[in-house]
Amino acid sequence: MTTTSTTTSPVTKQHTVIDSPYGPLTLVADDGVLCALYMSDQRHRPPQETFGVPDPEPFGEVIRQLTEYFAGERTDFDLPLNLAGTPFQRSVWAELLKIPYGETRTYGELAGELGRPGASRAVGLANGKNPVGIIVPCHRVIGASGSLTGYGGGLDRKQRLLAFESGGRQDGPQPLF
Repeated sequence: MTTTSTTTSPVTKQHTVIDSPYGPLTLVADDGVLCALYMSDQRHRPPQETFGVPDPEPFGEVIRQLTEYFAGERTDFDLPLNLAGTPFQRSVWAELLKIPYGETRTYGELAGELGRPGASRAVGLANGKNPVGIIVPCHRVIGASGSLTGYGGGLDRKQRLLAFESGGRQDGPQPLF
């Protein structure tokens, strides 16, 4: 997966909304590169008017890979991303991309991987600001006790995503389309 940081040049934003087993997903692109995936009622979701013009064209590959993921045929994503955030946030999000499908890490473990073992709360805050949920798998981060703590898309979705990835599909998603 390729990640780039946002530049200061003018950007053309586009968005589209797709159905998913977890409710509608709003995909947002800067100049054709995915920069956000928001769930309905997601914490830290910007206002709709910041998403740019409706245009499904830049999202064909994103939709294809999400469809494969929800069908249980894909365990990681291979998409260019344009993740806007602080250097620390981007380092946390890069670390999230290393968590294998079906596995979890604690906030403290991520802080340790970043060489900042005392920064578990800062890792949690950065995790919560992840603009590309599911694809950048912030749902795979849990509390030190193994509890499901915080998720911008809601704890129910987090629990369902983790159950889905661990093979517990009885309450899990159905095919995307």
